[in-house]
Amino acid sequence: MKKLGLIGFPLGHSFSKKYYLNKFEQESIVDVDYDLYPVENMSDFKALYQNDKEFCGFNVTIPHKRNVLDLIDELSPEAQAIHAVNCIKIERRTGSLYLKGFNTDAYGFEFSLRPLLQEQHQTALVLGNGGAAQAVYYILKKLGISFKIVSRTKENGDLTYEELTPAIVAENKLIINCSPVGTFPNINEAPQIPYESIGIDHLLYDLIYNPEETAFLRQGKARGAQTKNGYEMLVLQAEKNWQIWNGELE
Repeated sequence: MKKLGLIGFPLGHSFSKKYYLNKFEQESIVDVDYDLYPVENMSDFKALYQNDKEFCGFNVTIPHKRNVLDLIDELSPEAQAIHAVNCIKIERRTGSLYLKGFNTDAYGFEFSLRPLLQEQHQTALVLGNGGAAQAVYYILKKLGISFKIVSRTKENGDLTYEELTPAIVAENKLIINCSPVGTFPNINEAPQIPYESIGIDHLLYDLIYNPEETAFLRQGKARGAQTKNGYEMLVLQAEKNWQIWNGELE
């Protein structure tokens, strides 16, 4: 039985486990299992895959997307540029272990965003600067969309929330929430931005998928904006991970 899993700490609700176990059942895949592995220290993670030869890959979530880099033998171009890994493929080469690191968050974000982009989406505001935001920055640069980072402190972004004026929000027609604000169970919370400046030309994208419609998206929709949550991004990255683990992608 091959083993796949998700590492992070702490681990609560997991999209990945539910998604892959459903996939295995629906596609009659019987030789693979997927489980959660709450790992606080990287030394514990290393022991996990070194001591069990059944492991062939992992997903990585907070706080380890960068912590894990020291254990990786080879990085994909995206992972190298973003300096973060969310997918690991384990190869066993003549008895030695070889770990390849990928960032499929970037792929998931890019191809869930692309169909929604219109001519007015030339500039963007990115709310938050955590690990998830790094893949967003990478893709916006790839797509030629200039952006400003909005953070709680000036040291971590271009603008603070206090500096975000109605005029700036009106000017930037693409707004992406990469912060955890609004995630279940805090479903009534939303990033503090001037929502009154949002209109029908805006596109609001929230990386959060639970709840399905965050307060951030709800306020945008009420003002005529196009909205998108993070669910499709997760599905796309999950399928890309599966291709990597099965050797369909290198």
